[in-house]
Amino acid sequence: MIPPLQSLVKYDNAVLVSSTKDKKIKDKLSKSGGLLPGEQKSEAPQTEDILNSILPPREWTEDSQLWVQYVSSTPATRLDVITLQEKLDQQLQQRQARETGICPVREELYAQCFDELIREVTINCAERGLLLLRVRDEMHMTIAAYQTLYESSIAFGMRKALQTEQGKGDMEGRIGTLEADTKDFERQVAEWKLKCEAIEKREAERREADAKKHKEEVAFLENHGKWTSQNNSFLLSGVRAHVIWWAMHMMATLLRQVLTGASVYAAKQLKQQLETFFAPKK
Repeated sequence: MIPPLQSLVKYDNAVLVSSTKDKKIKDKLSKSGGLLPGEQKSEAPQTEDILNSILPPREWTEDSQLWVQYVSSTPATRLDVITLQEKLDQQLQQRQARETGICPVREELYAQCFDELIREVTINCAERGLLLLRVRDEMHMTIAAYQTLYESSIAFGMRKALQTEQGKGDMEGRIGTLEADTKDFERQVAEWKLKCEAIEKREAERREADAKKHKEEVAFLENHGKWTSQNNSFLLSGVRAHVIWWAMHMMATLLRQVLTGASVYAAKQLKQQLETFFAPKK
């Protein structure tokens, strides 16, 4: 086992245990409440026992030998606190810890610094050290809860991202279908527009042909009326000339009869015929 790295917590010098078998026997007796030969049980817990319960000793094996290093029970001075601060800054710089954000290195170094402060306080006042221990454990529990929440949120985000990708594929397929339907509708609209334009053009040509035909019929009827009027005028003028000739003939006959001394009866008949002919017709 590799020896532990340098820590900000102050430890005593490492103690060599004769063998791992002796260590196991000592641990067994400690758990059962027994004592090793030469040890005496005290009534009240000692400061070292409290420190060892708060900060357990470090153990490692080197060349088949078991080494144990207990936390130091030496009271801290003002110089020790200043040295601790300098070591903290030095370790942060050497291990290239981040100044902001999540950084395991910075978290580990500050945890060691807090453990050293607990050790220093516990030596002076055990109750205060135990209270700080509760604060430290609660802080670790809170950080662990936040970490679990973060991991669950990451998992939730991944699931949502996968669902979004799947939904994106479905949505893209639907968009493609709608675009195809839109193009089909646009094609139908274009076809109906062409049909409407063709119908309008055909109806316009038909109206123009009907108007032209109507105009020709009106012109034909006007010409026919003029011709009929002229013909009727000609016929009327011919009839009028014949009537005038017949009347002159009858007047001449009547004058001749009067001059020749014809009978008055014959002259009256001729006069009646003329009056009957020239009388207005009802």
